[in-house]
Amino acid sequence: MKSRTLKRHFTEAFKSLGRNGWMSFASVSAVTVTLLLVGVFLVVLLNLNHLASQIEGDVEIRAYIDRTTKQTEYADLQQKMEQVPHVNEVKFQSKEDGLKELIKSLGDEGKAFSSLKKENPLPDAYIIKTKKPQDTASVASEIEKFDHIKKVDYGQGTVERLFKVTGAARNVGIVLIIGLIFTAMFLISNTIKLTIVSRRKEIEIMKLVGATNGFIRWPFFIEGFVLGVMGAIVPILVIVFGYEFLHGSVNNQLDTVFVRLLPVYPMVLQLSALLAVIGGLIGVWGSMTSVRKFLKV
Repeated sequence: MKSRTLKRHFTEAFKSLGRNGWMSFASVSAVTVTLLLVGVFLVVLLNLNHLASQIEGDVEIRAYIDRTTKQTEYADLQQKMEQVPHVNEVKFQSKEDGLKELIKSLGDEGKAFSSLKKENPLPDAYIIKTKKPQDTASVASEIEKFDHIKKVDYGQGTVERLFKVTGAARNVGIVLIIGLIFTAMFLISNTIKLTIVSRRKEIEIMKLVGATNGFIRWPFFIEGFVLGVMGAIVPILVIVFGYEFLHGSVNNQLDTVFVRLLPVYPMVLQLSALLAVIGGLIGVWGSMTSVRKFLKV
């Protein structure tokens, strides 16, 4: 395409935006509202996924060793555990370290257990991490069959319910995002269609004087893209500044429960780029689908 023709398309697109000021404003408003909802839900979904991963990452298997096991058999036992499929890491925890961890985890109440240091009732244990948290139950079942293993604990029952809840939350979030994007496409397409309907005579005249479909489409293509990107500006600003404020406020409150929101950067930059792309694509799609029916003259 010649640069003079391209310049003409851009000029026509921006002239049209000015001539149809109220309709352009309506289109930008529709994009703004829907992309704001999409952006907020994306922030919620990403943080929900992040928090779920943090909680799932804390799931571990504790395999307690029978007290009759000889020290020379420990190495073979650890090697067998490391060879179980889906096992990522196996760490040995002596009974002394286990008691220290128990006392520390109980805080002030743990001091009552300090007298047990001379006659420690806890057994030695191996702490096993799986490659995927969802493999915890199957790996625990395999390790439980080994000789010299007295007991295996991974929070049976609670872990399965946790995975169900986090999985369901992720699926619901994805469905909501997809639904919002389709709603945005429908609303924006209809709003832009109203703009184009008011110009159908102009399109018909251009067709009658021999203009090609591509020549007619280009200004609408640019116009739809500009409307979509303009509609993404407010949601991007709200997400960037709103999330920065929320992150600082909420993370201070969450320090005591060992979970934190996703860092502000690079998440808001990636989300901003995504919203701009979605806005531009939806604007172009809305323009192209709306103008297509008027090209059949």
